[in-house]
Amino acid sequence: MYRRILELDRKLDDATFLLGARQTGKSTLLKELFPETIYFDLLNTEVRRRFQRNPELFRELLHDKQEGTLVIIDEIAKVPELLDEVHWLMTNRSLRFILCGSSARKLKKQSSNTLGGRAIPMYFFPLVSAEIPDFDIYRAIQNGMIPRHYMVDDAVRRLRAYVDVYLKEEIKEEALVRDVVLFERFLEVAAISSGEILNYGNIASDCGVSAKTVAAYFQILYDTLVGYEVPAYTKHIKRKLVQAPRFYYFDVGIVNYLLGRTNLKRGTDEFGHAFEHLVIQEIVAYLGYTESNERLSYWRTYSGIEVDLIVGDARIAIEIKSTDEVKTKHKKNLNIFAEEHPNARKILVSLDKMSRVSGDIELFYVLDFFKLLWEGAVI
Repeated sequence: MYRRILELDRKLDDATFLLGARQTGKSTLLKELFPETIYFDLLNTEVRRRFQRNPELFRELLHDKQEGTLVIIDEIAKVPELLDEVHWLMTNRSLRFILCGSSARKLKKQSSNTLGGRAIPMYFFPLVSAEIPDFDIYRAIQNGMIPRHYMVDDAVRRLRAYVDVYLKEEIKEEALVRDVVLFERFLEVAAISSGEILNYGNIASDCGVSAKTVAAYFQILYDTLVGYEVPAYTKHIKRKLVQAPRFYYFDVGIVNYLLGRTNLKRGTDEFGHAFEHLVIQEIVAYLGYTESNERLSYWRTYSGIEVDLIVGDARIAIEIKSTDEVKTKHKKNLNIFAEEHPNARKILVSLDKMSRVSGDIELFYVLDFFKLLWEGAVI
């Protein structure tokens, strides 16, 4: 239904790790691109248990395959012991592999086999605007961009199933979390913190656990690709800057569900937060798919002046506003940032449909911005 941007078939190496959160469409993409390829699905209980009991079975099944044969293993983290067999088959039979998964946690904890450094990691994201004909910005803000959620008018039931079955069950299982209630509370507090500056002490107080436990819980979200950090821009010239990172769930729909934001209204703070999250989500996916070396950060002074995204070493400054009419007050922070970084390209993304240049600030309607982004004209 959606033509995904990641051209995986053109970027294969001896081994490729395809990593992304559950239900982003990894398995669908693999089956579309490689319909005749040897495929092992480790979500299949019988297949998984047989390989767990006898990893050598994997080598036996592939011993007669020709050099260069491509093999796909879906959810490789379920049986990380297979990496030893994969390594042997790569080295001795010259087979190629796509190793798909939604978590690097078990691979890190249970296996030291890095396939001799020959495996190339590639990351898969929820849908992006360029993959969707007739993209609906308001549906995306409310439902998020996980394919099953975006495609329906009301995604609440699917979001509930995703959070209850995946976030609250599978992640807890991987993390070996003993206190289920505390971890569920953490997921909700993390949603409140999504897009905000991380303060482990405050979150620990809200959850009733130690700051050390909170840090470990956040690491679980990072390892399972459910969340990521945007660091602070720390190169100060005149103004003293905040140093702590910001946390984001990988998809805005997850945050909406955890916070009970089921009917976002334009003009509200909740809508503004969701809009900002979606734009950042799109930019993060663009940088991932283009394998960019650009670093994202945010800029915030101790007096509270901030710019949402900084690209590179102050090369680009991006402010995100959900207003449908950009006024002078919306440009204030970019102008203050320019006092210290006069050579930065300054961009304001909003719902104002009149894209234009105001002074030295480029004002983009969000859909125009997304189009230029994927054309490579922004970053």
